[in-house]
Amino acid sequence: MPTSAFLQSLGITRPTAILDAVQARQNIRHMAQKAAQANIRFRPHFKTHQSAEIGQWFQTEGVTTITVSSFSMAHYFVEHGWQDITVAFPVNVREMDAINRLASQIQLGVLVESLATIDALQRGIQHPVQVWLEIDTGYHRTGLVWDDGDRILSLVRHLDSVEHLEFTGILTHTGQTYYARSRAEIQYLYQETTGRMQSIQDRLQQAGFSCQISIGDTPSCAVAGSFAGIDEIRPGNFVFYDQMMYQIGACRPDQLALAVACPVVGVYPERGQIVVYGGAVHLSKEALVETSGRAVFGYLQEIENGRLGRIAYDAPVISLSQEHGIIDVPPAMERKVTVGDIVLISPVHSCLTANLYPFYLTLTGENISRIR
Repeated sequence: MPTSAFLQSLGITRPTAILDAVQARQNIRHMAQKAAQANIRFRPHFKTHQSAEIGQWFQTEGVTTITVSSFSMAHYFVEHGWQDITVAFPVNVREMDAINRLASQIQLGVLVESLATIDALQRGIQHPVQVWLEIDTGYHRTGLVWDDGDRILSLVRHLDSVEHLEFTGILTHTGQTYYARSRAEIQYLYQETTGRMQSIQDRLQQAGFSCQISIGDTPSCAVAGSFAGIDEIRPGNFVFYDQMMYQIGACRPDQLALAVACPVVGVYPERGQIVVYGGAVHLSKEALVETSGRAVFGYLQEIENGRLGRIAYDAPVISLSQEHGIIDVPPAMERKVTVGDIVLISPVHSCLTANLYPFYLTLTGENISRIR
C-alpha cells in the first residue's frame, strides 16, 4: 500500500507523531541487553518519550531505575509505579517542596554543582536523597570542570557533613558527541570522558569517599564497545533515534522509530517543491547542515510492509515556518504527489519533535499517550 494511502487508513487529518512500536521495543531491548552484558546499571532517560506506556516496555526488559529531566516528570512516573528516579538536571532550589514530596515516596537522585545548591538543600531537605555531583568533561553546559580537583573534593567533603544528602558519585553528559562526525570520533570522545571521570573517581577514593560514575549520552552508549569502569548509563534518545544520530554514526537508518505524518497543502512543479501542513511547531527547528551548507529539517520517508521504511535523502525539508514545511522533491516524486496526500517526515531530533505531541500513533493505529 502506498505511504499516503496507509497513513490515510489510520485516519490522520493533521500533523501526527507516528511511532514504529516494533522498532522502538527492539531499540530498548538492545540497549538493555548491552548494559546487562556489561553488568552495569541501566537508568534510561525518559525525557525523550515521556510516556507511561512506553515505560512499561522498559519494565518488560527488566529496567527498574530511570532518569528524568524535571521534578514534575518524576512525579508523573512515580504515579505510574517507578520507585528509583534520578532528576538529571541541576537542582532548582525553588522546588524544595516538590523535592521533599518525591524524596518521601521514592529513592530520589538529584544533581548538584555548587556550594550554593548544597546549602539550599541543607536548609530545606527533610528526607534522604542520593546526590550526584555533575561534572563538565568538555560539553561546557553545566557542571564542575573535570580538572578542578580541589573544588570537587571540597564539595564532596561538604556534602558528607550534611544530613539527608547521600553522596553517590559523579555524573556527566557528554553532549559534545552530538557534534561528532563519525563513530570513531564518538568513541574518542567517550574514551576521553571516561578517562576524565575515572581520574576524579581515583582522587575521591584516595580521600576515602566511595564514588560511582554515571554517563549519559546516546551516541557514547550506542557506540562504546566496553563500559569498563562505568557504574551506570543514562541514554534516552536511543528509544527512537533520529536523523542526527544516523548522520553521526550512532545508529542505522532502519533503527529510526519516530516520524511525523503531514498533509500536503500545495504542489509546485515549477520549483520542484511541495508544501505540507507541518512546520516548526510540529517538527521543531533543529536542523542538520549538509556539506553544501544548506540547513535541512528532515527527510521524506516511506512506509514499507507496515513499518517505517526507506528514507528519501533526495527529498529534504528545506524550510520551516510556524505551520508550513517546504520540501524539495525530485520530478518523479513530485508527479505522484497531490494536494490532500499525507507524507511522512523523518525528523532531525526526535526528543524535541516528540515533545510537541500529546500522543503517538502507532503503525497499527494505537494511541500511546504522553505526559502533558
